[in-house]
Amino acid sequence: MAFGDGEDDLALHDAWAAFCDRLKAAGEQAFKDHNPGSGPHRADAFRFLAQNLGQAFDLGFETRDSRYPLLHAFSHPTRKLGGDCGDFTYHQAWIDGRSSYRITGTRGTAPFFNVTVQGARPDGPGVLHEPFGDVPEANLTGERLTTVNGELDLFIGGPHRSANWLPTTARSRKLFIRQGFDDWDETPARLTIERIDMDAPRPVPTPAAMIDAMEWAGDFVTGVMRDWPEFPFAYGGVDEHRPNAFPALESADGDEKRGRAATNMHWVLGPDEALIVEFDAHDGLWMLTNMGPFFTSMDYLYRPVTYTPSRTAVDADGKVRIVLAHDDPGVHNWMDTQRFERGNLTYRHMLSGSPVPLHTRLVRAADLDAALPTDTVRVSPRERVAQMWQRFDGIRRRYAM
Repeated sequence: MAFGDGEDDLALHDAWAAFCDRLKAAGEQAFKDHNPGSGPHRADAFRFLAQNLGQAFDLGFETRDSRYPLLHAFSHPTRKLGGDCGDFTYHQAWIDGRSSYRITGTRGTAPFFNVTVQGARPDGPGVLHEPFGDVPEANLTGERLTTVNGELDLFIGGPHRSANWLPTTARSRKLFIRQGFDDWDETPARLTIERIDMDAPRPVPTPAAMIDAMEWAGDFVTGVMRDWPEFPFAYGGVDEHRPNAFPALESADGDEKRGRAATNMHWVLGPDEALIVEFDAHDGLWMLTNMGPFFTSMDYLYRPVTYTPSRTAVDADGKVRIVLAHDDPGVHNWMDTQRFERGNLTYRHMLSGSPVPLHTRLVRAADLDAALPTDTVRVSPRERVAQMWQRFDGIRRRYAM
């Protein structure tokens, strides 16, 4: 059998060709002005696109039928998107407001656990590409979950239940699960989802469904390269014109149900510069994640690009000082830049307490020691390797790698 022997051949061929054309055009965005021209930066842009090409059809086809939902690992060490936090895990499932769903599994020990039902995605300017743009309708946090011997049973939609239940509406379209970690020994939840009244296998995909998925995937890869980093600069409160300083922390629509507050700083470092981020040690689970120009987390599997309270040294004056530097300065709280000349740093705060102001100082790398307290905790090369192994083992535990 050859091309043309099937009645859907031409439509499938043209849809695939259109997708490939859009993918090629998306690749041209790797050379946008926001992405510096160094080799590592250009490679990072194509890695960003390739990683998300790998999930385009997972999101737009394999998991898209809300009658047959699956929990999709939205971001992980080899796939980054959407200002992802290196100490979060993210899963989503497409749902609808007509069906009833059940999530079962183990709760794990992540201190932050939040399940949200996401509502409709509006049209018009100021809306991020799929699968973003929707706002939480309802949420359930870890402290409100009832578990039995670490096992949980959670219902989505359907009749009201007194515990472990999230309502849906006619506009509900997605379930989003976030877990936030602090210590390297914490374990993730292991969860599955099902539609309660499933009574037949998933239908075999049709040419029309595949053509629709190709169009969805084309929109996705185009949006990925078009909207980052322009969207957070235009709509997310990130000031690209005043780098190396955090803006005031403001609540975004839906942050209460997301269970966190967040702020982002755009940074630019010359080859001989370092940036000190200083703030008061404070209650709650706070996180700092270093990201590249496209707002994706840096290599948190191997490199010290994320910090949380349990993994951070506090100076004698009660201050936390994180040092962004291209080369290891030998301080405990070094945040690796991967030798990128620019990127973005995100602060998140969850659980108890309140967020605090973050202050920054740009210094010459040669003057860093003089700018830090004399009691700053330092590490030897051997201790840095031990830290790398702790990180490596902890991240693999979170993702069962």
